[in-house]
Amino acid sequence: MKLRVISFLLCMSCAVVITGCANTSSITQPQYGPASFTGDKFTAVMVAYAPEMEGILGKIDSDPNAQIHTTTTIKGITYRIGTYHDEPILVFATGMSIANAAMSTQMALDYFPVKQVVYMGIAGAVNPKWQPGDVIVPERWYYHDESVYTNEDPDNPGEYVLPEYYAKFMEEQPARIAEDPHYPKYKPFQFIHPDEVLIVKDGMEKPEDTAYFTASSRLLNAAKTAMEAMPVQRILNERDAKLHVGGNGVTGSVFMDNREYRKWVRDVFTAEVTEMESTAIGQVCTINEVDWVVIRAISDLAGGQEGVNTENLYDKEVSRVGANVLFAVLDELAE
Repeated sequence: MKLRVISFLLCMSCAVVITGCANTSSITQPQYGPASFTGDKFTAVMVAYAPEMEGILGKIDSDPNAQIHTTTTIKGITYRIGTYHDEPILVFATGMSIANAAMSTQMALDYFPVKQVVYMGIAGAVNPKWQPGDVIVPERWYYHDESVYTNEDPDNPGEYVLPEYYAKFMEEQPARIAEDPHYPKYKPFQFIHPDEVLIVKDGMEKPEDTAYFTASSRLLNAAKTAMEAMPVQRILNERDAKLHVGGNGVTGSVFMDNREYRKWVRDVFTAEVTEMESTAIGQVCTINEVDWVVIRAISDLAGGQEGVNTENLYDKEVSRVGANVLFAVLDELAE
């Protein structure tokens, strides 16, 4: 009896071992890397936060040839899928500030088939010629607060002790300015010394300093054509909005509301507008090789005003005008 039991157990053990070996050899190795998509690709229609989204959804609701047919939430972000004049669109809010904008944009490119990004939001005017309600579509986007904070030199009041790497970086500036007419004219703002973001993408052997990211010429041209054909955009029955394509925008992780810093940003970057998302979106799209453009409606003067900032008075109104421009661009792209 004992012999039969022992024989049975040995047979079962062999069967388990053989089965285990068979299962091990048949396991499918995980596939790493980005998803592959087939079929139509989306135009990603993006904003930062609720007042801007109201302008976008209001335009879609009022257009019989536009609709949202599917809503899904992924990791807390709501993505609305629909069509605009038979073109597939993906509508979502990135969240405010650099980290949110970069994270949610990359998520969208990972989870959905996106062919191009059209972003709209409010901004502060750096160029004093712009007023609330004006709409600017910059060609290039820079980070204004990628920087080094330094100590004052105790032996030379008014000068600062620079890290070795940054001193070398500054020595390179004349040659880089000579090569690129859009290169910033770097200088410090008190103890703050501007720097550049390091990026890496396909084709680069190592990370490279990058001063700015350039929006896609195809989308910039569509914005210019669309703006030229648009009717007058009235702001709170106070003034007609100016619409402009070109120039520079700057992004930072601060709400800029300081007159002297505003002047410094204008001097260094020749900036038209400032806000908290666009350069991060441009960086993500550039690395992923996805066409992109950013539309910014002026809500305030970024510290250039007298007294309290007026952003809260204009955000919904100028978002409405910005949405009008965005959909005019989509119309132009569909032709």
